[in-house]
Amino acid sequence: MPFIPQVYRIYSICLSIIFITLLSACSSNEDESSYQPSFSSQTDTSSDIEYIFGVHPLHNPQRLHEVFSPLMQYLSKHIQGASFKLEASRNYAFYDKKLYAQKFDFALPNPFQTVNSLEKGYQVFGKMGDDHNFRGIILVRKDSSIKNISDLKGKIVSYPAPTALAATMMPQYYIQTHGLNVMKDVDNRYVGSQESSIMNVFLKHSVAGATWPLPWLSLSRERPELVDQLEVKWQTEPLPNNSLVAKTSIPKKLVSEVSSLLFNLHSTAEGKTILERMELSAFEKANNNTYDPVIVFLEKFSKEVRSIK
Repeated sequence: MPFIPQVYRIYSICLSIIFITLLSACSSNEDESSYQPSFSSQTDTSSDIEYIFGVHPLHNPQRLHEVFSPLMQYLSKHIQGASFKLEASRNYAFYDKKLYAQKFDFALPNPFQTVNSLEKGYQVFGKMGDDHNFRGIILVRKDSSIKNISDLKGKIVSYPAPTALAATMMPQYYIQTHGLNVMKDVDNRYVGSQESSIMNVFLKHSVAGATWPLPWLSLSRERPELVDQLEVKWQTEPLPNNSLVAKTSIPKKLVSEVSSLLFNLHSTAEGKTILERMELSAFEKANNNTYDPVIVFLEKFSKEVRSIK
């Protein structure tokens, strides 16, 4: 009989282990829609009003945090009574859903998302400069047999996502207007991120990969072997760069303060360091009408390539 308590203790421990294992399994099967990575500054802002700043997937979430968190800290430091929290998204689909549901107080969407956001309670107050960089580029391996657009027929081409303007729509329109029916003659693969699109070419999973200059410059700087083995084969004409938008409900005074800080980043040493992380020379003023050329492009793209609704 003295062994019975010990048996019960062992039985209890076993049940606890089984319960914890089952709980972990349930957690690992959580729906992807609950994944909402976010990053904030380490500044104590307990008495401040927090504003969520959503940046579209220019990079993967970790890289986006490295690039844009210093900007959030800068805004929080210089605007009294406000703190800014960076929110990244796993992919374009999750970002679009949050943007159009007004999850973000401020946002930096691509021009396609910008045009859509104007009907969802946002207004443009600025943009990234360097419009010459907002263009699509198509990469191939230097040892590739791909010499002409026609050589892509029947081949795999990688892109970040269907709604990536510079990195998907503009390259697809380029292919469409240079001799191929891009939706029928090309095996289009949407691989989730700018970095993935580039690496698919490097790893020979695709014969060509579309992106835009900033991710290409950033990733190739970290991995010089990419420059050794890949080259920009084609590039598109540019369009207005990514916008800065704010919900129409945000106080005008706050939007004005944010605008002033962003538009003058290039004039301070700290600001220049922040901009360098983004491969950007400056932010600049803009309004809703700035994106009229994007509306024209989207109409042509929807008519000649594929529906984007």
